[in-house]
Amino acid sequence: MTYYHRVKASEVPTRILPPRRISAGIPVVVGTAPVEGLTDKPVNEVRVIHTYDEFVIAFGWSDDWAKYTLCEFAYSHFALFGMAPVVFINVYDPAVHKAGEASDPGAVTAADIIGGIDAGTGARTGLELVAEVFPRYRLVPGQIVAPGWSDDPAVSVVMEAKAENINGLFSAMAVIDIPDATVTRYTDVPGYKETNNLTGARMIAGWGKTVLGDMVFHASTQIAGRICLTDVDHDDVPYVSPSNKRLKVTGARVNGLALHLGLTEAEYLNGQGVVVPFNFDGGWKLFGNRTAAYPSVTDPKDAFIPIRRFFNWHANTFILTYWQLLDAPLSRRQIETIVDSEQIRLSGFARREYILGGRIAFLADENPVTDLMDGISRFHTYMTPPSPNRVIENILEYDASYVSALFGGE
Repeated sequence: MTYYHRVKASEVPTRILPPRRISAGIPVVVGTAPVEGLTDKPVNEVRVIHTYDEFVIAFGWSDDWAKYTLCEFAYSHFALFGMAPVVFINVYDPAVHKAGEASDPGAVTAADIIGGIDAGTGARTGLELVAEVFPRYRLVPGQIVAPGWSDDPAVSVVMEAKAENINGLFSAMAVIDIPDATVTRYTDVPGYKETNNLTGARMIAGWGKTVLGDMVFHASTQIAGRICLTDVDHDDVPYVSPSNKRLKVTGARVNGLALHLGLTEAEYLNGQGVVVPFNFDGGWKLFGNRTAAYPSVTDPKDAFIPIRRFFNWHANTFILTYWQLLDAPLSRRQIETIVDSEQIRLSGFARREYILGGRIAFLADENPVTDLMDGISRFHTYMTPPSPNRVIENILEYDASYVSALFGGE
């Protein structure tokens, strides 16, 4: 036994854990880039890019966005919205994708975007590389985007599947396009959406391209930028809808023709879970609050874009914050640490009106003794992010009692 004769100090773990800060809307963009002339060709590699110049150095540049879709997104996100970072994945390999003897990015197919896992090497390609973003860079994807490719339903459905389960832990949103070249009338959009199973709660469906001068952007490109800018304008907390906020464009098109939706037409598409460009008051804006799950699903946490994103973000943050407690002894102190830390966080959200209210509990009926003995604990969070105020109505009434004002002060 050690004999002490001293004044000494020791430490215990802090009972309140600060949350891990993560960006809610980081886009992971899969597509094609003009890598032909580069010595270091990033093909099916995950690259995190923070500036426009960095993108050009890493992936090259071309104004032919129909062939090189990543250039479209890079210009919109960096030059127009001023957002960063972006995770880019280029699937175009000049050594593989050829037309005769020449390399033509036109040889890239939807199957290249969807990608897969090599049975022999385990190497991932295409959308399968979403799984490498967090292990490599400690960035949690917030949006999965593939402009120029997500108008293929096979790509969109895989994007949603990836968004629902990233690394077996995290959730994101798949931002997809409904093809305006073939779906040219707004009345045909809902049928196409339903027929092709574009009805996921973690899916945001856009229709109609946008234009700025000679530049043409897919809906998904500008939706992703508008979502990121909205988050940044609100403390990087995704509780505010991107709807009714300015796009960085001067017009909209469908199948090459100018698109000018009236309010009832835009409302119709919004009511079918479709987001559109809309010019009504204050210039061109994004219009629509609903995920693609609406109207089949009306649960607010799955039907409203900001509420679904807030739930994604809150769950992702919880996982990262308390990962440090995984495999620590399941004790009363550990339970209190999680409950107290989360309640402080939820109360702070309520004071800032990110949520209307929230609480966390450790409930006996959700934690049977056999599970606790097996090292399994469950916490239950109740919270209410605010719904977008999508209808503001003023009820007017003629009040005959004021006719007496004709008699002056009598």
